[in-house]
Amino acid sequence: MGKTVVLYPGPGVGHLTPMVELAKAFVRHGVAVTVALAEPQAKTSHFSDAVARAAASNPSVAFHVLTPPAPQTDASLGMFEDLRAMDAPLRDLLLSLPGVHALVLDMFCAGSLSVAAELGVPAYFFLPSGASFLAVFLSLTGMAAGGKRFSELGDSTVRLPGVPPFKATELPRIVRDDDDTTKNFLRMAETIPKSNGILVNTLESLEARAVRALRDGLCVPDRATPPVYCIGPLVLGGGGAEKEHDECLRWLDAQPDKSVVYLSFGSMGTFSKNQLHEIAIGLEKSEQRFLWVVRSPRGEGQKVGDPLPEPDPDALLPEGFLERTKHRGLVVKSWAPQVEVLRHRATGAFMTHCGWNSTLEGITAGLPLLCWPLYAEQRLNKVFIVEEMKLGVELKGYDKEIVEAEEVETKVRWVMDSEGGRALRERAAWEKNRAAEALKEGGSSHDAFVQFLNTL
Repeated sequence: MGKTVVLYPGPGVGHLTPMVELAKAFVRHGVAVTVALAEPQAKTSHFSDAVARAAASNPSVAFHVLTPPAPQTDASLGMFEDLRAMDAPLRDLLLSLPGVHALVLDMFCAGSLSVAAELGVPAYFFLPSGASFLAVFLSLTGMAAGGKRFSELGDSTVRLPGVPPFKATELPRIVRDDDDTTKNFLRMAETIPKSNGILVNTLESLEARAVRALRDGLCVPDRATPPVYCIGPLVLGGGGAEKEHDECLRWLDAQPDKSVVYLSFGSMGTFSKNQLHEIAIGLEKSEQRFLWVVRSPRGEGQKVGDPLPEPDPDALLPEGFLERTKHRGLVVKSWAPQVEVLRHRATGAFMTHCGWNSTLEGITAGLPLLCWPLYAEQRLNKVFIVEEMKLGVELKGYDKEIVEAEEVETKVRWVMDSEGGRALRERAAWEKNRAAEALKEGGSSHDAFVQFLNTL
């Protein structure tokens, strides 16, 4: 009988997407896969649409929605409590399957490690972020044990094993708030090393220093670090463009090679109308070709992840901007087939929020990154991309009220039309080749995945 694994992704499309790519990798190696989904998030339209798309395009993967034993009436419970309410249905699912060889948990589902322990099922974690973030994340428990409150670090420089120095303000807000959510976050960092191993969506050569620090046990105080398997980059394979989004690709077909800057800031990234104006003015003055995904600003009281109305570019952007730039720019509403756009021969650079999925999609397309982090661990990713990987450049002011039009113009011009930009593009092209080699038979990521499978 073949092997069976259950994958349990955390909340949000950014966690679901790489977990589905991991499911496909298991299937390619002849392993049966069930993806378990927590009901509260499975009911949000954005997430359920993504699940429906994933299920339709991956018939060999089973998708199972976990329903809590009692209806969740308290909407203020919070994500961690919501996920813990799924432990009983997760246990039932594991018991219902004929022999589960591994449970692979998202970092946010760390509390469910106890379910695996109770049933004697080997449990692993899959990090949808990179090895450098994992090194920082695991090191946080040692920092906390030193008695220092994260909110007291101010703008001081933090030095941790395996990563370049960074400012404390570049830690995710969830860490710096020093509240109950911070405690839950730190509990996740304490739980992950108790697993049988950690799968990371990266390739070893991209983050060699962080991987070495992790394997040498420098990031986890007071206990052994489990095996770390770098099995990436697992990115969407493309082919997601639907008829109404073909206009992007048709427009790109008409542009010269490597001439277009693509701007997109993730499934949850939004800007104020003022900021959209500054970006527009900067793009216009740069005189470079661009493809820009514009989303509606978040309204008063709207939370990250809440559905947004369809944007009206005429109302959101400076008067006459669309008309003046129509021969060298295209503005699209809310969404573009990102992987296809990034891999198109006409695309020459990627302005990104530095979410790890987008970062890997840019790297595997061989593009230099214009880094504009917005939330979560993106500020840290920016540090790693610019300082360690040397694959991007920072847009100054991202941490202030506004990034000025002049900064947008300067950085877009620099990356597309300077010696420094050319060198960056050459490094990006080289890294693209290394990523492709890592995934081939005999490559580092392929071998790491086989090594992991052999432990099951």
